[in-house]
Amino acid sequence: MNRPSRRDLLRAAPLAAVPLLAGRAGAQRPGEPPAFPGMTVRMHEPRNLETPVAHLVGPDGKTTATEHFYIRSHFAQPTVDMKAWKLRVEGHVETPTEFTLDDLKKLTAVKKGLTLECAGNGRVFLTPAARGLQWGFGGVGTADWEGVALATVLEKAKPKQGAADVVLVGADKGAITADPASPGPIHYDRGIPLDKAVKPECVLAWGMNGQPLTQAHGFPLRAVIGGWYGMAAVKWLTKIVVTDRPHHGFWQTFDYSYFTRSGDLPMLTPVTKIQPKAIITSHTEGQRVAGGNEVTVSGLAWSGESAAKAVEFSGDGGTTWVKVELNAKAEPFVWHPWSVKWTPKRTGPMKLLARCTDAAGNTQPDKRDPDRRTYMINHLIPVEVVVH
Repeated sequence: MNRPSRRDLLRAAPLAAVPLLAGRAGAQRPGEPPAFPGMTVRMHEPRNLETPVAHLVGPDGKTTATEHFYIRSHFAQPTVDMKAWKLRVEGHVETPTEFTLDDLKKLTAVKKGLTLECAGNGRVFLTPAARGLQWGFGGVGTADWEGVALATVLEKAKPKQGAADVVLVGADKGAITADPASPGPIHYDRGIPLDKAVKPECVLAWGMNGQPLTQAHGFPLRAVIGGWYGMAAVKWLTKIVVTDRPHHGFWQTFDYSYFTRSGDLPMLTPVTKIQPKAIITSHTEGQRVAGGNEVTVSGLAWSGESAAKAVEFSGDGGTTWVKVELNAKAEPFVWHPWSVKWTPKRTGPMKLLARCTDAAGNTQPDKRDPDRRTYMINHLIPVEVVVH
């Protein structure tokens, strides 16, 4: 795994001095216990932790335990004074409004199971190596989120005619000093089109898996935008700004953007919807498997706003494929476990593959599209086992 570049360190620099990473991204300092038990450290400060695939699904068989849910932070974790904390809704609205956490809890509460995936999940598999945190398969998780619909909060403020975007602003703040640099210290924010923001899968969450949000996951309030990559799930939410034009902030132009093409003209476009993906969780790279015996290969499949309709498995690197069983009725916004019986026919290295097709007909591609820059990584990635 490549060492993080100076550019990557600077891009994540908080307002306070940044301690240098020791060794590779993903390694502990010599003699230091894991910063978070059972997690892979992708960056020490700000804290970025990946879930090992064995812990993606907890004891309930569907959600990720909070202590094993991946953590993505852009700046140092802020300190929130709950005596002073309020959520303010302002901008292109009829009634600028403030809410305490108690105010929000008096509104109609919602509970939803939603899958979040980091937009750079799988970056370690890119060739050539790309800048950014070197996530493997585990920058993803599913939780039961409790809170209030974003639409309910917006309704109280009454967006004006012509409202375009809803900008979610977190308390975390810092200066990007690499090129392209930010105009001084900036908050982490993300703009959501109004027509998406008012959909029921968009939640302002104060609870996660039946407990209050932890500090690392955005206490006291976090946005969860169902079906979209995790860059839209702004933590430590303090302000919502409704705009009368599309938001072209730092975090959806310079970062978290990819190229789309109109003829031969590439244009930067904000990353939004999670792409279809299936991963193998039962086996890991280099694992030894007894030949001639039937084994169960299992994993997870998801596809953002669309349901994971079908999953296929290949035990020979993609030469042949078989359809596998989803262990639950496929629904949008949440992953689904799958499993298949496989009997290896020969000894030696074998490449296992899984691919997902969603209800809209989108299938994981064989190869990487370079126009996606370092995001939306869902091309087929084999897990090579050794049959003996």
